[in-house]
Amino acid sequence: MSQVVVLTGGVGGAKLVLGLSQILSADSLTAIVNTGDDFRHLGLHVSPDIDTLLYTLAGKANAAQGWGREGESWAFMAALRELGGPDWFALGDGDMALHVWRSYLLAQGQSLSQVTASFAARWGIATRILPMSDQPVATMLETDRGRLEFQRYFVEQRCEPTVRSILFEGAAQAAPAPGVVDAILSADSILIAPSNPFLSVDPLLAVPALRSALQQTAAPIVAVSPLIGGKAVKGPTAKLMGELNMAVDNDSIARHYTGLIDAMLIDSGDRCDAPDIAIAHCATLMTTLSDKMRVAQAAIDLAGGLRA
Repeated sequence: MSQVVVLTGGVGGAKLVLGLSQILSADSLTAIVNTGDDFRHLGLHVSPDIDTLLYTLAGKANAAQGWGREGESWAFMAALRELGGPDWFALGDGDMALHVWRSYLLAQGQSLSQVTASFAARWGIATRILPMSDQPVATMLETDRGRLEFQRYFVEQRCEPTVRSILFEGAAQAAPAPGVVDAILSADSILIAPSNPFLSVDPLLAVPALRSALQQTAAPIVAVSPLIGGKAVKGPTAKLMGELNMAVDNDSIARHYTGLIDAMLIDSGDRCDAPDIAIAHCATLMTTLSDKMRVAQAAIDLAGGLRA
Protein backbone atom coordinates (compact mmCIF):
# COMPACT_ATOMS: atom_id res chain seq x y z
CA MET A 1 0.00 0.00 0.00
CA SER A 2 1.38 3.40 -1.01
CA GLN A 3 2.50 5.50 1.95
CA VAL A 4 2.04 9.28 1.80
CA VAL A 5 3.64 11.76 4.20
CA VAL A 6 2.59 15.41 4.30
CA LEU A 7 4.51 18.20 6.04
CA THR A 8 1.95 20.66 7.28
CA GLY A 9 1.08 23.67 9.37
CA GLY A 10 -1.68 26.25 9.54
CA VAL A 11 -5.09 26.35 7.89
CA GLY A 12 -3.92 25.68 4.32
CA GLY A 13 -2.06 22.59 5.47
CA ALA A 14 -5.06 21.31 7.39
CA LYS A 15 -7.22 21.71 4.29
CA LEU A 16 -4.86 19.61 2.19
CA VAL A 17 -4.63 16.90 4.87
CA LEU A 18 -8.42 16.76 5.02
CA GLY A 19 -8.54 16.31 1.25
CA LEU A 20 -5.91 13.58 1.43
CA SER A 21 -7.81 11.81 4.20
CA GLN A 22 -10.82 11.53 1.88
CA ILE A 23 -8.94 9.83 -0.95
CA LEU A 24 -6.39 7.71 0.93
CA SER A 25 -6.86 4.87 3.39
CA ALA A 26 -6.22 5.86 6.99
CA ASP A 27 -3.19 3.61 7.36
CA SER A 28 -1.47 5.11 4.32
CA LEU A 29 -1.39 8.78 5.44
CA THR A 30 0.90 10.45 7.98
CA ALA A 31 0.85 14.17 8.76
CA ILE A 32 3.98 15.69 10.32
CA VAL A 33 2.98 18.97 11.94
CA ASN A 34 4.83 22.18 12.70
CA THR A 35 5.26 22.87 16.42
CA GLY A 36 7.33 26.04 16.09
CA ASP A 37 4.13 27.97 16.87
CA ASP A 38 3.71 26.20 20.21
CA PHE A 39 4.00 28.39 23.28
CA ARG A 40 2.95 28.67 26.88
CA HIS A 41 0.05 31.01 27.63
CA LEU A 42 -1.44 31.46 31.08
CA GLY A 43 0.77 28.54 32.11
CA LEU A 44 -0.77 26.25 29.48
CA HIS A 45 0.89 24.47 26.56
CA VAL A 46 -0.81 25.64 23.37
CA SER A 47 -0.15 23.82 20.05
CA PRO A 48 -2.01 25.88 17.44
CA ASP A 49 -1.09 23.95 14.28
CA ILE A 50 -1.71 20.55 15.86
CA ASP A 51 -5.05 21.77 17.17
CA THR A 52 -6.10 23.24 13.82
CA LEU A 53 -5.45 19.87 12.21
CA LEU A 54 -7.23 17.95 14.98
CA TYR A 55 -10.28 20.20 14.78
CA THR A 56 -10.33 20.02 10.97
CA LEU A 57 -10.11 16.23 10.75
CA ALA A 58 -12.63 15.79 13.58
CA GLY A 59 -15.16 18.07 11.90
CA LYS A 60 -14.95 20.52 14.79
CA ALA A 61 -13.16 23.45 13.10
CA ASN A 62 -14.76 26.86 12.75
CA ALA A 63 -15.72 26.81 9.08
CA ALA A 64 -15.57 30.58 8.62
CA GLN A 65 -12.10 31.22 10.03
CA GLY A 66 -10.53 27.78 9.59
CA TRP A 67 -9.10 27.66 13.10
CA GLY A 68 -10.69 27.30 16.52
CA ARG A 69 -13.82 25.33 17.24
CA GLU A 70 -17.23 25.67 15.66
CA GLY A 71 -19.93 26.84 18.06
CA GLU A 72 -17.37 28.04 20.59
CA SER A 73 -18.41 29.91 23.74
CA TRP A 74 -16.37 32.61 25.43
CA ALA A 75 -17.27 32.69 29.13
CA PHE A 76 -13.67 32.06 30.20
CA MET A 77 -12.33 34.99 28.17
CA ALA A 78 -15.03 37.29 29.53
CA ALA A 79 -14.17 36.31 33.10
CA LEU A 80 -10.44 36.66 32.43
CA ARG A 81 -10.92 40.12 30.94
CA GLU A 82 -13.01 41.15 33.95
CA LEU A 83 -10.08 40.20 36.19
CA GLY A 84 -7.62 42.23 34.11
CA GLY A 85 -6.00 39.20 32.48
CA PRO A 86 -4.46 39.27 28.97
CA ASP A 87 -7.00 38.95 26.19
CA TRP A 88 -4.78 39.27 23.12
CA PHE A 89 -4.81 35.50 22.55
CA ALA A 90 -8.41 34.32 22.55
CA LEU A 91 -9.14 30.97 24.17
CA GLY A 92 -12.67 29.70 23.73
CA ASP A 93 -14.16 27.48 26.42
CA GLY A 94 -13.90 24.23 24.44
CA ASP A 95 -10.43 25.12 23.21
CA MET A 96 -9.41 25.93 26.78
CA ALA A 97 -10.39 22.44 27.91
CA LEU A 98 -8.03 20.95 25.33
CA HIS A 99 -5.11 23.12 26.47
CA VAL A 100 -5.74 22.41 30.16
CA TRP A 101 -5.90 18.64 29.58
CA ARG A 102 -2.83 18.64 27.32
CA SER A 103 -0.85 20.61 29.90
CA TYR A 104 -1.91 18.22 32.65
CA LEU A 105 -0.92 15.15 30.65
CA LEU A 106 2.44 16.67 29.73
CA ALA A 107 3.07 17.46 33.39
CA GLN A 108 2.32 13.81 34.18
CA GLY A 109 5.18 12.77 31.90
CA GLN A 110 3.44 12.05 28.62
CA SER A 111 5.08 13.33 25.43
CA LEU A 112 3.43 15.70 22.96
CA SER A 113 3.27 12.78 20.51
CA GLN A 114 1.41 10.62 23.01
CA VAL A 115 -1.00 13.39 23.96
CA THR A 116 -1.73 14.21 20.31
CA ALA A 117 -2.37 10.55 19.49
CA SER A 118 -4.74 10.24 22.44
CA PHE A 119 -6.76 13.29 21.34
CA ALA A 120 -6.97 11.95 17.78
CA ALA A 121 -8.16 8.58 19.05
CA ARG A 122 -10.83 10.17 21.27
CA TRP A 123 -12.20 12.05 18.27
CA GLY A 124 -12.09 9.10 15.89
CA ILE A 125 -9.33 10.53 13.70
CA ALA A 126 -7.68 7.67 11.82
CA THR A 127 -4.95 9.72 10.11
CA ARG A 128 -1.63 9.46 11.94
CA ILE A 129 -0.66 12.89 13.28
CA LEU A 130 2.94 13.36 14.43
CA PRO A 131 4.40 16.53 15.93
CA MET A 132 7.68 17.40 14.23
CA SER A 133 9.40 17.06 17.63
CA ASP A 134 8.49 16.34 21.23
CA GLN A 135 11.09 18.90 22.26
CA PRO A 136 10.41 22.64 22.24
CA VAL A 137 11.24 24.66 19.13
CA ALA A 138 10.24 28.33 19.11
CA THR A 139 9.79 30.40 15.96
CA MET A 140 11.18 33.88 16.64
CA LEU A 141 11.10 36.86 14.33
CA GLU A 142 13.61 39.71 14.22
CA THR A 143 11.49 42.75 13.33
CA ASP A 144 11.57 46.53 13.30
CA ARG A 145 9.87 46.27 16.71
CA GLY A 146 12.50 43.94 18.14
CA ARG A 147 12.54 40.18 18.54
CA LEU A 148 9.05 38.70 18.77
CA GLU A 149 7.89 35.16 19.48
CA PHE A 150 5.61 33.88 16.76
CA GLN A 151 2.25 34.35 18.49
CA ARG A 152 3.12 37.89 19.56
CA TYR A 153 3.92 38.71 15.93
CA PHE A 154 1.06 36.75 14.37
CA VAL A 155 -1.81 37.32 16.79
CA GLU A 156 -1.05 40.23 19.09
CA GLN A 157 0.56 42.46 16.43
CA ARG A 158 -1.41 41.05 13.47
CA CYS A 159 1.74 40.48 11.35
CA GLU A 160 2.23 44.25 11.14
CA PRO A 161 5.96 44.48 12.07
CA THR A 162 8.50 44.37 9.26
CA VAL A 163 10.40 41.08 9.44
CA ARG A 164 14.18 41.08 8.96
CA SER A 165 14.95 37.44 9.73
CA ILE A 166 13.39 34.31 11.25
CA LEU A 167 15.00 32.06 13.85
CA PHE A 168 14.01 28.67 15.25
CA GLU A 169 15.24 28.49 18.82
CA GLY A 170 15.93 24.97 20.00
CA ALA A 171 15.70 23.42 16.53
CA ALA A 172 19.38 22.51 16.29
CA GLN A 173 19.10 20.45 19.47
CA ALA A 174 15.65 18.99 18.76
CA ALA A 175 15.13 15.40 17.66
CA PRO A 176 12.24 14.38 15.40
CA ALA A 177 9.31 12.90 17.29
CA PRO A 178 9.08 9.09 17.34
CA GLY A 179 7.94 7.77 13.98
CA VAL A 180 8.81 10.89 11.98
CA VAL A 181 12.05 9.69 10.41
CA ASP A 182 10.69 6.19 9.76
CA ALA A 183 7.61 7.65 8.07
CA ILE A 184 9.75 9.81 5.78
CA LEU A 185 12.20 7.06 4.87
CA SER A 186 9.43 4.52 4.17
CA ALA A 187 7.17 6.93 2.26
CA ASP A 188 6.29 6.45 -1.39
CA SER A 189 5.34 10.14 -1.76
CA ILE A 190 6.06 13.20 0.36
CA LEU A 191 4.00 16.36 0.04
CA ILE A 192 4.70 19.83 1.39
CA ALA A 193 1.36 21.48 2.08
CA PRO A 194 0.53 25.00 0.85
CA SER A 195 1.51 26.24 4.29
CA ASN A 196 3.61 29.35 4.85
CA PRO A 197 7.09 28.18 3.77
CA PHE A 198 8.88 30.46 6.24
CA LEU A 199 6.70 30.12 9.33
CA SER A 200 5.05 26.70 8.98
CA VAL A 201 7.45 24.56 6.92
CA ASP A 202 10.89 25.95 7.75
CA PRO A 203 10.58 25.00 11.45
CA LEU A 204 10.32 21.34 10.39
CA LEU A 205 13.27 21.71 8.04
CA ALA A 206 15.31 23.29 10.85
CA VAL A 207 15.26 20.01 12.84
CA PRO A 208 18.51 18.46 11.58
CA ALA A 209 17.54 14.77 11.56
CA LEU A 210 14.19 15.55 9.96
CA ARG A 211 15.80 17.49 7.12
CA SER A 212 18.41 14.76 6.73
CA ALA A 213 15.67 12.15 6.34
CA LEU A 214 14.05 14.25 3.61
CA GLN A 215 17.38 14.44 1.81
CA GLN A 216 17.89 10.67 2.11
CA THR A 217 14.42 9.44 1.17
CA ALA A 218 13.87 7.85 -2.22
CA ALA A 219 10.32 9.22 -2.34
CA PRO A 220 9.57 12.15 -4.65
CA ILE A 221 8.86 15.37 -2.75
CA VAL A 222 6.12 17.61 -4.12
CA ALA A 223 5.38 21.09 -2.81
CA VAL A 224 1.96 22.67 -3.24
CA SER A 225 2.44 26.40 -3.77
CA PRO A 226 0.77 28.70 -1.23
CA LEU A 227 0.45 31.43 -3.88
CA ILE A 228 -2.37 32.05 -6.32
CA GLY A 229 -1.89 34.89 -8.78
CA GLY A 230 1.06 36.22 -6.83
CA LYS A 231 -0.92 36.46 -3.61
CA ALA A 232 -1.26 34.28 -0.54
CA VAL A 233 -4.72 32.88 0.09
CA LYS A 234 -4.33 33.51 3.82
CA GLY A 235 -1.69 34.86 6.16
CA PRO A 236 1.50 36.88 5.71
CA THR A 237 3.35 34.76 3.12
CA ALA A 238 3.43 37.45 0.41
CA LYS A 239 4.23 40.22 2.92
CA LEU A 240 7.13 38.20 4.33
CA MET A 241 8.51 37.46 0.87
CA GLY A 242 8.63 41.16 0.08
CA GLU A 243 10.30 41.98 3.38
CA LEU A 244 12.89 39.24 2.83
CA ASN A 245 13.68 40.71 -0.62
CA MET A 246 12.07 37.89 -2.57
CA ALA A 247 9.84 38.25 -5.61
CA VAL A 248 6.32 37.12 -4.74
CA ASP A 249 6.06 34.32 -7.27
CA ASN A 250 6.36 30.57 -7.65
CA ASP A 251 9.97 30.79 -8.81
CA SER A 252 10.88 32.17 -5.38
CA ILE A 253 8.98 29.38 -3.63
CA ALA A 254 10.82 26.81 -5.76
CA ARG A 255 14.19 28.42 -5.00
CA HIS A 256 13.37 28.39 -1.30
CA TYR A 257 12.96 24.61 -1.51
CA THR A 258 16.02 24.11 -3.77
CA GLY A 259 17.67 20.75 -3.24
CA LEU A 260 14.62 19.41 -1.45
CA ILE A 261 11.67 19.21 -3.82
CA ASP A 262 11.31 17.32 -7.09
CA ALA A 263 8.11 19.01 -8.26
CA MET A 264 5.63 21.74 -7.48
CA LEU A 265 1.88 21.95 -7.94
CA ILE A 266 0.74 25.48 -8.81
CA ASP A 267 -2.55 27.17 -9.62
CA SER A 268 -3.99 26.76 -13.10
CA GLY A 269 -3.45 30.41 -14.03
CA ASP A 270 0.10 30.66 -12.69
CA ARG A 271 3.55 29.79 -14.02
CA CYS A 272 6.87 28.66 -12.65
CA ASP A 273 10.11 28.68 -14.63
CA ALA A 274 12.29 27.05 -12.00
CA PRO A 275 14.70 24.59 -13.60
CA ASP A 276 15.19 20.96 -12.61
CA ILE A 277 11.74 20.39 -11.08
CA ALA A 278 8.49 19.18 -12.61
CA ILE A 279 5.52 21.55 -12.64
CA ALA A 280 1.84 20.63 -12.70
CA HIS A 281 -1.26 22.80 -12.60
CA CYS A 282 -4.70 22.61 -11.04
CA ALA A 283 -7.12 25.04 -9.43
CA THR A 284 -5.51 25.20 -5.99
CA LEU A 285 -8.03 27.36 -4.10
CA MET A 286 -9.54 25.07 -1.46
CA THR A 287 -12.97 26.22 -0.32
CA THR A 288 -15.20 23.16 -0.49
CA LEU A 289 -14.40 19.57 0.43
CA SER A 290 -14.34 18.67 -3.27
CA ASP A 291 -11.75 21.44 -3.78
CA LYS A 292 -9.55 19.93 -1.09
CA MET A 293 -9.90 16.48 -2.61
CA ARG A 294 -9.08 17.83 -6.08
CA VAL A 295 -5.83 19.46 -4.92
CA ALA A 296 -4.91 16.39 -2.88
CA GLN A 297 -5.45 14.11 -5.89
CA ALA A 298 -3.44 16.39 -8.18
CA ALA A 299 -0.52 16.37 -5.72
CA ILE A 300 -0.70 12.57 -5.41
CA ASP A 301 -0.85 12.18 -9.18
CA LEU A 302 2.17 14.46 -9.64
CA ALA A 303 4.20 12.41 -7.15
CA GLY A 304 3.01 9.17 -8.74
CA GLY A 305 4.13 10.34 -12.15
CA LEU A 306 7.59 11.04 -10.79
CA ARG A 307 7.78 7.56 -9.28
CA ALA A 308 6.76 6.02 -12.58
